[in-house]
Amino acid sequence: MTSINVGTLIEKARTAASLSQRALADATGISQPTLSRIISGDRVAKLPEIVAISWATGCTVAQLTGASTVAERAQCAARATNGSGMEEMRDALLHFLELDDYLDEQAIPARI
Repeated sequence: MTSINVGTLIEKARTAASLSQRALADATGISQPTLSRIISGDRVAKLPEIVAISWATGCTVAQLTGASTVAERAQCAARATNGSGMEEMRDALLHFLELDDYLDEQAIPARI
């Protein structure tokens, strides 16, 4: 995973979400110049920035970093009592599972 690859993936996610760089910067709290440098590969994105971008674009951390996804391996069953759809619940769960998988790959220990 290189910063250029991550930048390319972030740019694709931004475009797919129909967000301008300014709108993505506003949604994530990342300055637009910093976001531009991340997208161009001139600056490495920090994990909190990747997480913020993933939530803003609707992508997972794995999709933005090119890391392997857990979506194919994850099986889940859920029952909603608040009218949430299964797909929305699965997407939210996958965000957390992808982040956990990414942290494991980066050897970042979980805190208990």
